[in-house]
Amino acid sequence: MLAMQGSWPYFVGVSAWVSQIRKGVLELAVLGLLAGEPRYGSQLVDDLGDYEALAITAGTVYPLLSRLKKAGLIDSVWRESPVGPPRKYYSLTDVGREVLTEMAGTWRAVDAAITNIVEQT
Repeated sequence: MLAMQGSWPYFVGVSAWVSQIRKGVLELAVLGLLAGEPRYGSQLVDDLGDYEALAITAGTVYPLLSRLKKAGLIDSVWRESPVGPPRKYYSLTDVGREVLTEMAGTWRAVDAAITNIVEQT
């Protein structure tokens, strides 16, 4: 359902809202996983798949990794795999760690504020 207030959408529906929330937090989730240890692309897909709300496909993760690399937040290196072809492993750069810290702090503040507001209803 789409209601209009002036020329701007007032309500676009829950599924569109959920999609926007997920898109907004995937960068934070990927940076958070890479803070723990370097990972290859399909490993990130599998690790995010452990969290139903963050499950993505390879078609989503690789463009995201490319954007993060262009921004200087992650780096990559090819490593031999014990099973199959070499894999490209991604890791955080120093700038990526700083950005992760800032993003995580902002996430915690937003989460606390929204939780407080929603629990009042």
